[in-house]
Amino acid sequence: MKSVARPVKPKKNRFMLWSIYVLLAVIYIWALSGIPIEGFKETAGQITKAILSGILSPDWGYVYLPEGEDLLRGLLDTLAIAILGTFISAFLCIPFAFWAANNMTKGKIAAGTGKFILSFIRTFPELVMALLFIKVVGPGSFAGVLALGLHSIGMLGKLFSEEVENIDFGPIEALKATGASGLQTLWFAVVPQIIPGFISYTLYRFEINLRSASILGIIGAGGIGTPLIFAMQSRDWSRVGIILLGIIAMVTIVDIISGYLRKKVV
Repeated sequence: MKSVARPVKPKKNRFMLWSIYVLLAVIYIWALSGIPIEGFKETAGQITKAILSGILSPDWGYVYLPEGEDLLRGLLDTLAIAILGTFISAFLCIPFAFWAANNMTKGKIAAGTGKFILSFIRTFPELVMALLFIKVVGPGSFAGVLALGLHSIGMLGKLFSEEVENIDFGPIEALKATGASGLQTLWFAVVPQIIPGFISYTLYRFEINLRSASILGIIGAGGIGTPLIFAMQSRDWSRVGIILLGIIAMVTIVDIISGYLRKKVV
């Protein structure tokens, strides 16, 4: 039997591959050289031990306090911030999604303008937006809702626009051939194709917003982050432990439910 010769990779492709490896190595070295690495503090071991002991022996009495702020109220506040922020952004981003879709606007300039606006909104992280809204409306949950809602418009708008660009034009052309109006074509040919993707992306964004809402309270934007930072500042590690366990439990349950719903929708 004759041996089959293996195809030889072109030298040009190997050169490009090695060039990419070298470029990545240079970028990593440059990034590491710009970070001052001073090692761990002398108290790092003690603090780590205290945090672990707080998680292993949490303050169960903080779960529910009839007279004031407790874990359940903080988690519900965080959940409400994430739900409202996601709900607002999911509706407000729809016009931007159709605006930024190349197949729904006349001319590349119009679609490019929509994409630029969505990119501009995504430029600012939730924490920066929360700080700005705290100055405008004051500290509290409302600032957190506005921050998550505005930032999510940019993220969901981009994902929604890509979903719109991937629709099948066959049903649209069939309805137009029967004399259907533009609104009828949109409702019966476009919406059924994009709804599953929209719901899936919205649920996924809700999971992200829930994690972000847990942090926004650290800067005064409501949620469970506020009692968490107070407990850390007072070195009440048992309370820190119960708050962390509560966040882990809430996020895990929401992830399971969201994943189940996404499988049913898609």
